[in-house]
Amino acid sequence: MLKRFSLALLLIVTFGLAGTAAAQQKGRIKIAVQAPLSGEQAAIGEHIKLGAQLAVEESSKAFKDLGYDLVLVPQDDQAKPEVGVANARNMVADPEVLVIVGHFNSGVALPSSEVYKDAMLTMISPANTATEITDRGYPNVNRVCGRDDVQGPVGARFTAQDLKLKSVYIIHDKTLYGQGVAENFRNEAKKLGLTVLGFDGTEERANFSPMIIPLKAKNPDLVYFGGIYHQGGLLLKQLREKGVKAKFMGPDGLDSAEMAKIAGSAVVGSYYTSVAGPPDAYPETAAFAKKYKQRFGKETESFGMYGYDATLVGIKAIEGWIKANPGKKPSRPDVVTAVRNIKNFKGITGSIEFDNKGDPVKAKYFVLQFEKQAYPGKVVKVIEQQAPAALAKKS
Repeated sequence: MLKRFSLALLLIVTFGLAGTAAAQQKGRIKIAVQAPLSGEQAAIGEHIKLGAQLAVEESSKAFKDLGYDLVLVPQDDQAKPEVGVANARNMVADPEVLVIVGHFNSGVALPSSEVYKDAMLTMISPANTATEITDRGYPNVNRVCGRDDVQGPVGARFTAQDLKLKSVYIIHDKTLYGQGVAENFRNEAKKLGLTVLGFDGTEERANFSPMIIPLKAKNPDLVYFGGIYHQGGLLLKQLREKGVKAKFMGPDGLDSAEMAKIAGSAVVGSYYTSVAGPPDAYPETAAFAKKYKQRFGKETESFGMYGYDATLVGIKAIEGWIKANPGKKPSRPDVVTAVRNIKNFKGITGSIEFDNKGDPVKAKYFVLQFEKQAYPGKVVKVIEQQAPAALAKKS
C-alpha cells in the first residue's frame, strides 16, 4: 500500500514539475517603460514608472496562468532625445519586449518612435501631447492622453471667456512640446481677440530677469509658459519677486507637486491645463490611489494614473490575443493590431479606445488652479473632446 502511494506521489510530482516546466518554456513577456528617472524631470517620470509597475504586478498572476512571466523593464531616457533613441534600440534588440510605455517628453518620443516603428514595436504613451506623435499615422504609436492642438486652445478659451482677460505674454522652453503647446495657445488666443504682447523662447534655468524686465513694461494680463515645472516654477517665483502681478498659466508640464515646491507661495492663484486629471477627478481612482499609496508609500499624481492605464491597455491587448490563440505567443505585429483594436477599455481615467491614428477617440482636458501651496490644483473646468482630423477609415 505504501509503495503504491509513493509511486502515485512520484507520478504527481513528476508530471506536476513537467507541467510547470512546460509553462515556463513559453518564456517571458516584457513591458518596457521609458521616462526621465533622473534629472530635473524625474519627479513625473517616477510616477509614470510606478504606475506601470503596479499594472505589471497586478497582472503577473494572470500571465503566470497563461505560462508567461510578465516583466517590467524601466528605462531612464533622462528627458534627452539621444538617450531615448539609444534605449529604444536596446529595447528593439530584445525580442521579449512587446510594448513600450512612454515617453514623458514629446521631443524624446518623436525620434524614439521612429526606432519602434521600424521594428513594429507597440508604443503607448501616457503623456506625449505633441500633435506630430500621432499625425504621422504610424500603426504602432498610440497615446492615452490628449493633444496640444486641443490643450493649448482650451487654455486660450479659458483665458478669454472665463477669466475675461485681454492680453497675454507667452514664453516657451524651445522644445517640441513646450513651443508646440505655446503656439497652439497663441493661435487660438489671436482668434479670440487677445493681444499677444510677446512670444519668446528660452532655455534659461536660473535667472529670468532679462526676460521679465521687458515683459513687466508691457503689463500683460496673463503670462503663459509652455514648458515643464522645473522652469515654470522658477519663472513664476521670479515674476512675483519682480512685482509682476499678471495671472499665470501653463500646460500639463506644470502638473506636478514639484511646481508648488519650486514656486513656493507664488504658485497660489496660478492656473494650469492638463490632459490628466487629478485623482479626485475620476470616480474609479480612489481605489487606485489607495493601492498606490500602500505599495509605494506616496500619493499618486496624475501621470502615475496615466502610466498605469497606458500599461494596462498593452497588457490586456496581449492577454486577449493569447487567450484567442492558445499555445501561441504574439509577435510584435500581433500586439500592434491587438492594441489598436482595443474597444471601450475601462481604465481608471475613463474609457480608452484609439482612433486610426492612435489618439484616444475622446480625451478629457482639465483647467486647474493652485488655490494654495499644495498639489494638485483644484479643477475649475473639464472639457471632453474628440481628437481632430482623424484619418479616413479604410474600407
